[in-house]
Amino acid sequence: MREGLRERKKRETRERIADIAMGLFMARGFDNVTVAEVARAADVSVNTVFNYFSTKEDLFADRQEMAVDLPQRVMREREPGESVVRAFRRDYLDAVDTRHWRHGLNLGSDVFARIVGASPALVARLRQIHEEREEGLARMLAEELDASPDDLSPRLVAAHILNTTRILSGHAVARMLAGEGWETIGPDLREQAEKAFDLLESGLGDYGTGPLGAAGEASGDQRDAEGEDQEREGEH
Repeated sequence: MREGLRERKKRETRERIADIAMGLFMARGFDNVTVAEVARAADVSVNTVFNYFSTKEDLFADRQEMAVDLPQRVMREREPGESVVRAFRRDYLDAVDTRHWRHGLNLGSDVFARIVGASPALVARLRQIHEEREEGLARMLAEELDASPDDLSPRLVAAHILNTTRILSGHAVARMLAGEGWETIGPDLREQAEKAFDLLESGLGDYGTGPLGAAGEASGDQRDAEGEDQEREGEH
């Protein structure tokens, strides 16, 4: 649907306020800037700021809705027959190659991390966003694979995958903060990511390529076959 004039102006105003706020946060630190100062710099009222952003933390994390939806988008865009792990491997390696912000690998992500680390409020908000991402992915996995409410697999799979990408990106950002260049970080991060997803794939395998029940039946058949092999060995 084409964006109307009213919607475009609202989007542009929101983006301008967020950009101005980020500039102030970068210069002075998140906790040292007030919403009133952001409003004055953006030439709007405080009420206008709060019309677009519910809290001061929302001014900083203005892409949080997109960030929360990203894992579900990776699920929706899986190729036919592609497992969940393989889809996230492909997505993460693409972010490494393109230095995309969706995994915190873009230019300036070290500055972003420094601002967050200096503010307990932002640390808490980023933790909340991570939890929302994990919950959303687990819910989508459970719905798509028709998992029972007592099945913890969707939550475990979501936690394993998203913690893996978070740890990988956190390691890369820590190296940026230490002054290392991307020309050495990038290739090593790609290698580390391949190893990490190999570990995930060895444990999760083809999870998410078919109905959960079918996977369970396959596992049962495999156990039966292993039992028969053991009985034959016992007879000899």
